[in-house]
Amino acid sequence: MCELFCLSSRRPTRATFSLKRFSAHGVPGTRNIDGWGVAFHEGRDVRLYKEPEPAGDSAWLGFIEQQSLPTRLLISHIRRATCGGNSLANTQPFARELGGRMHLFAHNGGFDGIEQDFYAANRSAPRRFRPVGETDSEIAFCLLLERLAPLWEASATPPPLAARRAAIEGFAATVRPLGIANFLYSDGEYVFAHGHRRTQADGTIAAPGLWLRHRHRHAPDHVADHSHSGVALHHHEPHHPEPQEMALLASVPVTPDAWQPLGEGEIVVIAAGELVTAD
Repeated sequence: MCELFCLSSRRPTRATFSLKRFSAHGVPGTRNIDGWGVAFHEGRDVRLYKEPEPAGDSAWLGFIEQQSLPTRLLISHIRRATCGGNSLANTQPFARELGGRMHLFAHNGGFDGIEQDFYAANRSAPRRFRPVGETDSEIAFCLLLERLAPLWEASATPPPLAARRAAIEGFAATVRPLGIANFLYSDGEYVFAHGHRRTQADGTIAAPGLWLRHRHRHAPDHVADHSHSGVALHHHEPHHPEPQEMALLASVPVTPDAWQPLGEGEIVVIAAGELVTAD
């Protein structure tokens, strides 16, 4: 199955969490060999890098790791193609503009019949958001944005968090019966993570489909470097007086720390490295 990863932090972090080690899930001879993508949010825009080739062979990943871009929000995806061919258009994360800012979406799983539902509805009500590629994941993203568009276009200011969450909960409830529905969605301010099911090590399809790790660091110059797991998270401002808040989301734990599994159908909201429980 595809692999998801997200980093959210209060202060900029140089995320050399080794993209190379994460991309090892996508080397030739393993299951996830059909593409990779990583997006860095920068204000209203994103730096998006992606290729429809195996991640383990990518010179781009070496370049990104050398640049070690400081970021407060990163979303990454390693692809195993189950719907749509190997092409740039079918490679995640997907990005679209809404409300004068870029929104990101990455999905692990599959949605049976979503294409027929999308185009059947499109005949009666033309939609603003249309897929560029052929994947069920991109179609799902377009449908999610259609739900969110009235909120973002109703005012010049961002919609309330409660309204955004309600729209995403409704979308998640709609797609869960269609298949496996682990996804990460970001509007640049909040990350909404939906955990569902995935193929586990014993071959069963069951929860959890996503894992969460929340870190609160009192020592502002702390560097988390787990060489055996390929994770290196370096604070961009090592002598900042405030502690760092950091949240990680992944399909499977990528560090030896204690991770919390998301329940089946659970949605968590993250902003600036912290869990958000209310508007």
